Amino acid sequence: MTAKALTDAFLAQAGHCDALGSPFMGRLCRLFAQHDWPGTPLRDLMVGWEGDVSSTGQSLPLRLAGGLHALVLNGDKLGDAYPPHVVTDDTLWNAVCTALVDKADVLADWLTSAPQTNEVRRAAVLIGVGRLLAQRFGLPLRLSELGASGGLNLMWDQFALDIGGARFGPADADVILSPVWEGHAPPDADAVVVARRGVDLNPLDPHDQDDQLRLRAFLWADQPERMTRTQAAIATCDAIVDHGDAVAWLEDQLTHHEGICHLVYHTVAWQYFPADAQARGTALIEAAGASATAAHPLAWFGMEADGNTPGAALTLRIWPGDITLDIGRADFHGRWVHWKAGT
Repeated sequence: MTAKALTDAFLAQAGHCDALGSPFMGRLCRLFAQHDWPGTPLRDLMVGWEGDVSSTGQSLPLRLAGGLHALVLNGDKLGDAYPPHVVTDDTLWNAVCTALVDKADVLADWLTSAPQTNEVRRAAVLIGVGRLLAQRFGLPLRLSELGASGGLNLMWDQFALDIGGARFGPADADVILSPVWEGHAPPDADAVVVARRGVDLNPLDPHDQDDQLRLRAFLWADQPERMTRTQAAIATCDAIVDHGDAVAWLEDQLTHHEGICHLVYHTVAWQYFPADAQARGTALIEAAGASATAAHPLAWFGMEADGNTPGAALTLRIWPGDITLDIGRADFHGRWVHWKAGT
């Protein structure tokens, strides 16, 4: 890789952060693109990185940003230049450069793993999907999430959705999601979850101090409401996330259970699976769908980038009948939902 490729990756990431409501992160990424870095082994590691460093590849700018924010969360003096403090670009860049030198080993370790969050606001669409299935089949749900990270979005039935003055979900929910919602409201059919489990190549235990730090480090310092929401979801979470390859794991999960609807889902995860894994996973789900009945139906939901804008596509495939529903689009961070189901 060249230094220019890294600069381009930071500039592109700045635009993404701006669009996702984090002007501080957009500013920080632009500083990395516009300034000379301290000549350290850390910089050499990044400039010499093999592969695609952009947000569509290995997201190197986000890996570094997560490491820097982890320092702040752990009380490093870098925090004096981070929100809620207001400082000049020079002051911020000088503080970052000090961290790049003094904490090079720590930051290099953060570069070894892909960015990992549980964006809890994505659960808004899962609440809608769960209610669609409850209305359609009148059965309790068993959940299987692919790329579940810390398992926070396996708890979506414990969250409340508040849209247009209408509230769906538990009255005493500690996590309340209020996206800008266009289209019909979800059905008035409560989704009852009787089993939940996920899988991830690097599962995080939200109740482990180090894993919780990782979840929090990729929530940006100028978005404190995301931090508050995530902390509330962590307090709620008791889901199990297994360590392993998602498709291999899925093969063991697709047995039908009489009187239960099985919902397999992923949010901004499937798109990162290799093409051969996607093909195998699709074949496994379709084979299970072929033997689904109204007494043990199967549903497959994805919230994923599809090359179109805005946001991610919301697609629900249901068996028996192999019916595919385009139920709308949503912001990647769940800030808005364009819901087509029922329209």
